[in-house]
Amino acid sequence: MTGSPSGTRMPTVRRIQYHRFGGPEVLRLEDFEPPRPGRDEVLVRVKAAAANAMDWKMRNGEMRLMTGRAFPRGVGNDFAGVVEAVGADVTRLKPGDEVLGGTSLKGAGAFAELVLASERTVVRKPAELSYEQAAALPVAGVTAYQAILGKGKLRPGQTVFINGCLGGVGRAAAQIALMSGASVGGSCRATAVKEARELGIDPIVEFGFDPAPLEGRFDLVFDTAGTLSATAARLLLKPGGRILDIVPTPVKFARSALPGPYKVLIADPSTNDLDVVTHLAAQGGLRIPIARTVPLADAIPVLTELERHGTPKNGKLIVTAG
Repeated sequence: MTGSPSGTRMPTVRRIQYHRFGGPEVLRLEDFEPPRPGRDEVLVRVKAAAANAMDWKMRNGEMRLMTGRAFPRGVGNDFAGVVEAVGADVTRLKPGDEVLGGTSLKGAGAFAELVLASERTVVRKPAELSYEQAAALPVAGVTAYQAILGKGKLRPGQTVFINGCLGGVGRAAAQIALMSGASVGGSCRATAVKEARELGIDPIVEFGFDPAPLEGRFDLVFDTAGTLSATAARLLLKPGGRILDIVPTPVKFARSALPGPYKVLIADPSTNDLDVVTHLAAQGGLRIPIARTVPLADAIPVLTELERHGTPKNGKLIVTAG
């Protein structure tokens, strides 16, 4: 079926949302009436949704220039579920399809029973992936793919340094780079060095490292944690190399606008790129571990703990809604 007739109301569902910018204390699990799908939109019954650091950056207002200021606002971008309804111009998907995808920044709201998204940011879920595995892919997988093989232009035989190599994006980037024939070095917590080595990363340094011993070794420096100083990043870089950062601030945007190797990357939701990432995951080449799964009704305290203390560690937090 297509979107509901104009005279009918959409069903009321539960959604985690907030009515003003602020810390995690502004989050509420409330009834919400989703809008009907627009002409190019799909309404998805959410089975699982994944937490990302940008969720709280959006909620606390750091990204208000991109998200807008209309309230109430939903939380969560990455989801997997079953198509409930489609807009009149949607051709690739139909009700009943199992899918995964992401919302727009303005349309965030994946921590819910129903979520609305553009058709171009949703793809079919392979049977090989569970809903939880599928929900973990969109932001981490597409950002990593576009950084390594898109804007980063990494080629076989080249080298990349990933600051935060075991985070969601960092781990995905390392796997994509290694599959592409590149070498990967990176930084992580001291307790995770063994895990990074098993992934194929070498050299490995701890956060807060001295970059001097690695001077001039890398064709691409990819800062997934947003904590690498411009001086350290340039010191790691080979002549003609690139520096990518995915944790934007006004100062970083200004630096990115100047000539030079440093650029801020804001991933562009792309059907083709999400399809590639999904295929890699379905074939077992891309694995994003899941640290914990929690039902929607219990999610707010766990999301708060993740933001404030970084727990659970070593994988994604997944919120299930059905």
